[in-house]
Amino acid sequence: MTKTTYVTEPFLPPLDEYIPYLEQIWENKRLTNNGPFHREFESALCDYLGVEHLSLFTSGTIALVAALQALRITGEVITTPYSFVATAHSLLWNNIRPVFVDIDPVTCNLDADRVEAAITPQTMAIMPVHCYGNPANVEQIGQIADIYGLKVIYDAAHAFGVKYRGESLLRHGDLSVLSFHATKVFNTFEGGAIVCPDAKIKQRIDYLKNFGFANEVTVIAPGINGKMSEIQASFGLLQLKYIDRVIARRGEIDGIYRTLLQDVQGIQLLPAPEHTQRNYAYFPVMVGPDYGLTRDGLYQKLRDNEIYPRRYFYPLISSMPMYRGMPSAEQSNLVEANRIAEQVLCLPMYPDIENDVIEKIADIVSGAA
Repeated sequence: MTKTTYVTEPFLPPLDEYIPYLEQIWENKRLTNNGPFHREFESALCDYLGVEHLSLFTSGTIALVAALQALRITGEVITTPYSFVATAHSLLWNNIRPVFVDIDPVTCNLDADRVEAAITPQTMAIMPVHCYGNPANVEQIGQIADIYGLKVIYDAAHAFGVKYRGESLLRHGDLSVLSFHATKVFNTFEGGAIVCPDAKIKQRIDYLKNFGFANEVTVIAPGINGKMSEIQASFGLLQLKYIDRVIARRGEIDGIYRTLLQDVQGIQLLPAPEHTQRNYAYFPVMVGPDYGLTRDGLYQKLRDNEIYPRRYFYPLISSMPMYRGMPSAEQSNLVEANRIAEQVLCLPMYPDIENDVIEKIADIVSGAA
């Protein structure tokens, strides 16, 4: 029987190595509310990621919502239509209007050259995404934000461990938001974090994720319950012991795909970003008009062979019912994003995928199978 291969599969460390963490939780009966594993995990993550301050959350989406609250963002926020829906949903949950700007077709990131034209008196922030873990144009976006007095919140859900020009990519912008969802390079089952530049903003974020409590009797903000549990935090500590080898294996897989697919007519591979230590979060290919099948035809052919890729990101956020009536969501405003969304196919990428499965996928894509 043919084994089904999905676009991703979570890395799980040996179960027997996790049992001692659970035993300690059972012993101290501390399940949440900034417990010992939570504190240890925050510190360990800061060390690993090369950042000074970080606040853990129960999910990346809740972290995005809280990040916007922490910076008191209102009005309009410029963002990308080419992302997972959580990016824009976090804006709507804060009663903020997303303003969609087209993407750079080479990087699939927000096109920094188009941002300035989208700024209005109501614009308060820019929310780019490091799509597929590849750095957005942080220099140009930072310059625009400085000129117009805007905040920058990076949706860095794909960017765990990525370094740009020798330092953590997460150090750019006012805040960066990570996801530790099961589908990500680094997972804590569910989870997320906000990377912040100083202790003061971290303190505000910590208040916001705990109902706004400053102490036992004082509530200073209309916060939510976004706290990470001890179960998640302890699992994250164990995962950190393996993350370097996980990323190394993902790099090997990326290299195998590139070797096998580089000469397939009609299949375009995204170039590796310059000055970047990558995490190889995804392996997207673009299925062009000179390929023998449509993108959806290749998608179905792979599924017929028990290979389940994903069309990340299709459909565009801007085409969804809650967004498509907005002026910035017009297709004529998002030409490249619409074209890429119709061509993209993310092939299976996870550390436990076997080389012969990668070769089978490449054979199907190249027409050899």
